[in-house]
Amino acid sequence: MRKFLKKLLSDWVIRMSNKFGSRPNRKRIHSALTKLFRTINKEPGKRGLIFEINEKDKFVILSDQHKGARDYADDFMFSENNYLHALKYYNNELFHYINLGDSEDLWENLLESVIKHNKATFQAEKMFINRNAFTKIFGNHDLYWDNDPLAGFNLNRIYGKKIPIYEGAILKIKLNNQVLNIFLTHGHQGDLQSDGNWFSKWFVSNVWAPFQSFLRLNPNTPAYDNQLKTLHNKMMYSWVVNQENIVLITGHTHQPVFASLTHLERLYVQLTEAKKNNQKDKVDELLAEINKRIKIGDKAPRFRKYIPRYFNSGCCCFSDGDITGIEIENGKISLIKWSSIETGTSARYVLEQANLSDLIN
Repeated sequence: MRKFLKKLLSDWVIRMSNKFGSRPNRKRIHSALTKLFRTINKEPGKRGLIFEINEKDKFVILSDQHKGARDYADDFMFSENNYLHALKYYNNELFHYINLGDSEDLWENLLESVIKHNKATFQAEKMFINRNAFTKIFGNHDLYWDNDPLAGFNLNRIYGKKIPIYEGAILKIKLNNQVLNIFLTHGHQGDLQSDGNWFSKWFVSNVWAPFQSFLRLNPNTPAYDNQLKTLHNKMMYSWVVNQENIVLITGHTHQPVFASLTHLERLYVQLTEAKKNNQKDKVDELLAEINKRIKIGDKAPRFRKYIPRYFNSGCCCFSDGDITGIEIENGKISLIKWSSIETGTSARYVLEQANLSDLIN
C-alpha cells in the first residue's frame, strides 16, 4: 500500500510543497533585509558579526542540513556522509565555517532526538569551534536557538561551550580600492510561511512530518537538477540589485543560485549567446543539456540583464545525498557540490566560480 501511495502521490506532494512551501512578501523581505544589514553595521555582535577579511581568508557557507531523528522524515540522513567528509576537508584546510541556518530541524523533531542521532556531525562542527572558526546563524526551522531560554544550556551540552547565535554576518573585503560587503543570512525573513508563523510550525510537526515519514518522501530534488529561480529567490535578488557594493548569500529555498542565476537559467543565457554567434554545435550541446531538465512544451524564459549579486548555498539534504555550498577563497567565490554518486566515495566538485572583484558595482 505504501509503495502504491508513494507512486501515486509523490509528484503531487512535491508540486504542492514547491507551490505552498513559502509565501514570500516582497515588502516584508526588503524591509527585513535592510533592517538587519543596518543593525549589524551599527551594532556588530548584537544580531550579527562583521569580518574584515582579505583574499587569503577562507570561508565555507553551508545551510539547511535539517538534521533529524534518522526516521523516514529525516531529509539529512542520506547526506550525512558527504557532510562529514566536507567538514573534515574544510577543517583540515583551515576554513571558517558559517552555518547559515536550518541546521537542526526542530519543527519536525524534538531536540533530544536530534542530539541523540547526530553526535558525529556535532563533533565535526566542534572542530571548527575549537579553532574559533565557527559561526552559527539561525533559520526558521531552528529558530529555537535564538528565542528559547534553554538554548544556551543545550548548546553547551552539544558543543561543550555556549556558542553565540546570530541572525546574519557581513564579510567586508577591499577590492580595487572599494569595499565589497558580503551579507549572509538564512533568508526566511519576510516569508509568511516561515517568519514566526506558528501555524506553519504546527502543520510541519503534526501533519507533514508523519505524512512524509509514512510515504518515505524527500521533496528536495537532486543538487544540480535546477529549475528557474523560485519566487522567494527572485525577491531576494530584487533587494540586493538595488544596493551598492553588496552581495547577498542566503539559504532557505534549498535551490542553489550562483551570480543571480540557477544552472538552468545559465544554460538558457549561454544558448542565447551561442545562437547570436551562430555556434551550431554549441547550440545543439546546450539544447541537449536543457532538455534533460525541462518538460516537453516548457518555454524558454525571457531574461533581462542579471547583475551577479545574489547567491544561494542550496542545501545539505538533497534526496540523492549530495550537498551544495558556497566557498570564498583566494579572491574567488565558488558554488561547490559534495557527491559520492560518480565515484562511490565523497568528492568535491566546483560547479561555478567567479572573481569577487567582478561583483563590485
